[in-house]
Amino acid sequence: MSSHLHPRLKIFLTLLLFATATPAHAQSTQAEEKPADSIRGIVVNSVTHEPIGRVLVYSPDNRFATMTNSEGRFEFTLAQPEEGNENKSVPANSATVTQCVGDSCTTYSSNGGQSRPTQLMARKPGFLNDPNGIQNLSPEPAGKEITISLTPEALVVGRVVLPSSEPSDEIQLEIYRRQVQDGRAHWISAGSVSTRSNGEFRFAELSAGSYKLLTRELLDRDPLTFDPRGQQYGYPPVYFPNARDFDAAQTIQLTPGQIFQADLSLVKHAYYPIKVAVANAGENARGLGIVVFAQGHRGPGYALGYNNRDQMIEGLLPDGNFTLEAASFGPNAASGQLNISVKGTAVEGPRMTLLPNGAISVNVQEEFTSSENASSRSLSVEGRPVADNRRGPGRDVYVRLEPADDFGEERGAGLRNPSGEEDALVIEGVQSGRYWVRVDASRGFVASVTSGTTDLQHHLLVIGPGGSSAPIEVTLRDSTAEVDGTIEGSFSRVTTPESRRSSRDIAPLPAEMSIAHVYFVPLPDSGGKFTDTWVPADGKFGPQEMPPGTYRVLAFDHSEELEYRDPEAMRAYDAKGLLVRLVAGQKEHLQLPLIVNSE
Repeated sequence: MSSHLHPRLKIFLTLLLFATATPAHAQSTQAEEKPADSIRGIVVNSVTHEPIGRVLVYSPDNRFATMTNSEGRFEFTLAQPEEGNENKSVPANSATVTQCVGDSCTTYSSNGGQSRPTQLMARKPGFLNDPNGIQNLSPEPAGKEITISLTPEALVVGRVVLPSSEPSDEIQLEIYRRQVQDGRAHWISAGSVSTRSNGEFRFAELSAGSYKLLTRELLDRDPLTFDPRGQQYGYPPVYFPNARDFDAAQTIQLTPGQIFQADLSLVKHAYYPIKVAVANAGENARGLGIVVFAQGHRGPGYALGYNNRDQMIEGLLPDGNFTLEAASFGPNAASGQLNISVKGTAVEGPRMTLLPNGAISVNVQEEFTSSENASSRSLSVEGRPVADNRRGPGRDVYVRLEPADDFGEERGAGLRNPSGEEDALVIEGVQSGRYWVRVDASRGFVASVTSGTTDLQHHLLVIGPGGSSAPIEVTLRDSTAEVDGTIEGSFSRVTTPESRRSSRDIAPLPAEMSIAHVYFVPLPDSGGKFTDTWVPADGKFGPQEMPPGTYRVLAFDHSEELEYRDPEAMRAYDAKGLLVRLVAGQKEHLQLPLIVNSE
């Protein structure tokens, strides 16, 4: 039995196997005496559309489970009330499940939960295990089958080759996936593996997307040649196929079920001791975090540590130019940065000075035309509730700084929790760097965000050493436009809020359950706010309030990870959807063409 199964599910299926001792004729007699309801279907490969055998089909609460037969088919046979008890509700702890082995299916009784599942999932090694890939069930006509699709995993496999034929220590590799977050793409770690003794490695269970691959540093500790007092050697990180930094690495484009071969060759280099004193460490440097990257190109691969006793950044690096960043945490957080160059000798003597992280004031101007009391509204950021105890102007906003780099998410900062009703709005713990300023409002919409003469809705906020900056000025308004619309064409796919990231893997459902997605994307240098909405099966959405601005409106039959903050990425949609300009007080009805998954 697969080691990936939930423990409760393992026990449940084990009990089902014991139940196979029930005589077949007894089950047949029972089936003849009591009519039974059933749920039947097939599991298919989402790429080839071929049926998949030996798939575990189960309900998310683990009350129902079965295996598909060799033709990918499954069936749950559900008990019906006995004669004379038709008006009685089915006990909450009464249910049956069907176990299929090969081409034979057998029904068993089980306890606990309702008598009919409302959702089903499927799982099999070699296919993506998507916890959001839930198939919603609706009352089906007699004989109606449901279809569940599984997406085959993509693989990145290969071998790491050393310059000598002698076996080496395990080599660590990391893979990063480009992922869209809040309209902008970032490189996010997607896992790490170690090589086998022959240098081979394997990254499994990868979904379609863009990836980059690298090896981690490996110091040569061969007991036959290692001399702790002599010259140190090691293998610097290699970024596939043979790049010196992450930025120059090849982007690997994976499709469902693809096996990508990626071989890497390591080259041994001399490593030299690094000692950088932290000039004003004190209490600020306890737990100091150190980040190292090739100068000018943020990314993973290199590492140094902090010696708290000697207040020293220490480690080993090969020849090259590097940037060191240090950051402490807590109420007196501080940070510093230093560029160093390694050229054939140890680096000792440079000093890094930590500067207290800065604080930026936030001023909010509310230009509301409605006297609506917003005290009962809940503030949320990307769907997550945010504690907000402020009163007076500014109680309806949450402001945060997001690093503009592909890496360095930990350097972000947000509004501090208020200490009282009259507490000022302040972003604390701000490090130097370049940031996008994101503002969420629970009432009205964000009309403008500025710092000095910089429009922060379309340009970066640049923070100098010490985290100093002019105050951030936010203007809120509530004079919106009203939009509704209909979708042209029919729906063939379904997406629920719980499965937005995996809608492409969900099989076609009856038309009455189909849902489309509509995205309002503000054009560059336009006002407005990115908004997405789900559309029910009748193809109608709205009416809904929208901030004034010029939008490209796109309707998909699936959820889409749009890099809507990147004008270059959005050029791919220039010929799709509708352009609409909304002004305050306007009422607009839209007729949107549907963009299907294959477009």
